[in-house]
Amino acid sequence: MHAGRDSVTGKPAYVTRTVRGDRDVAERGLAALVAQISDSATSPTFGTVGELCEKWWTYSSPNLAPTVAREYRRLIDRRVVPAFGHVKVVDLRAHQLDAWYGELLASGAVNGRPLSANSVRHIHSVLHRALEQGIAWDWIAYNPARRATPPPARRPCIHLPSAGEVVRLIEAAQAVNRSLPIFLRLAAVTGARRGELCALQWQHVDFHRQTLHIAGQVAHTASGPVQRPTKTHAERRLTLDPVTLEELAKLADAQPKVESDRYIFSHNPDGRAPWRPDYATLAFARLAAQLGIAKIRLHDLRHFAATTMLLNGIDVRTAAGRLGHARASTTLDIYAHYTQPADQRASNTLANSLDERR
Repeated sequence: MHAGRDSVTGKPAYVTRTVRGDRDVAERGLAALVAQISDSATSPTFGTVGELCEKWWTYSSPNLAPTVAREYRRLIDRRVVPAFGHVKVVDLRAHQLDAWYGELLASGAVNGRPLSANSVRHIHSVLHRALEQGIAWDWIAYNPARRATPPPARRPCIHLPSAGEVVRLIEAAQAVNRSLPIFLRLAAVTGARRGELCALQWQHVDFHRQTLHIAGQVAHTASGPVQRPTKTHAERRLTLDPVTLEELAKLADAQPKVESDRYIFSHNPDGRAPWRPDYATLAFARLAAQLGIAKIRLHDLRHFAATTMLLNGIDVRTAAGRLGHARASTTLDIYAHYTQPADQRASNTLANSLDERR
């Protein structure tokens, strides 16, 4: 085990210990060795959980999506640091984390309300990643979060809008913004993510081939919107129906000047800057509240696209490709129960093929 550097030579120092027995004996021996090293003058494990999280976030945030980096920062500042920021990394134990998870589940939300199991797992994931980096940096020999037991994940409830509600939203959006109706229609017929729609430029619409090119996404940062690759770092081309193409053509005709590198959805007359994804979410939320369907979120239009495809017999691989999932298994994990009608039709088809021979 790495134990810092020799005070005379400056070379890395290592400590080893041989134990005989089962796994429990080995783990107790490891814990004792960690304690021995942490008490030594050359120990590199002097940092606190707060210091490790700060250094890890600074190191990793440039490689994260801006929204992910902000969320990690929020969880570190509001959750991890108040609870364990002062604790030395080598002193952190799994039983402390389990007790903390229990407290969060009981009264960790606003006003002392229970925090959801998925939220607790998210906090656990951030701390786990920071501690894993602590191993790579030789701050600790093992990750106590590996031995902790966060609550099991629970599949969030999907609120599916009906086709009638989607039509109402699109029609009412005309009074909010001339571009909002086609934005919502594209969300419903392509299943694209909001950032992907905000990133659309006129060069991404091929009216001749009737396709839409999803080439990237817009993410909001402290300095403003930035262009990034799609979530899966893969581009895709989607076929568009005639009505959607017609609405896009009308929007293009209504603009003073359309250039290929201008954004379709922009507050600027010249289309040089895209909508912020948060603007689309807020506009949708206000619209849904006005129509009395506030439980529906903008992201639910993506769910609408996915479930409509699956319920109408579109194969999972095609649906996954349209949604931009890297693997069809991702689509199945989220929407498996919506493939039941197709499975029923398959059962009837197979049975009929036999019964017709009788």
